[in-house]
Amino acid sequence: MSGKESRTIGDSIAETKRYHERYLRAISSPLRREILRAIKDGCTTVDDLRARTGLDENALDWHLSILEHGFCVEKDTRKGERIYRLTQEGKVIDFLK
Repeated sequence: MSGKESRTIGDSIAETKRYHERYLRAISSPLRREILRAIKDGCTTVDDLRARTGLDENALDWHLSILEHGFCVEKDTRKGERIYRLTQEGKVIDFLK
């Protein structure tokens, strides 16, 4: 993957460092890794994720925002429902415990 295809590569070393810090923060939490696994397994709506993780909506929204800010998930809205999918960076979950 070239730097142009990766969202974690910036135009400068300082910017790339900030992107990597955001990414590492997103994947460092066992709970956020559980959310990534759930999305990978097909749980794509907030309701699906709440059922799988047991988190209340506010806590789940907070974790999803960190994952989105950390380049791990993308959010879309379909028929008024938020849908999440893994990004290329989010697919790191295949290699984490």
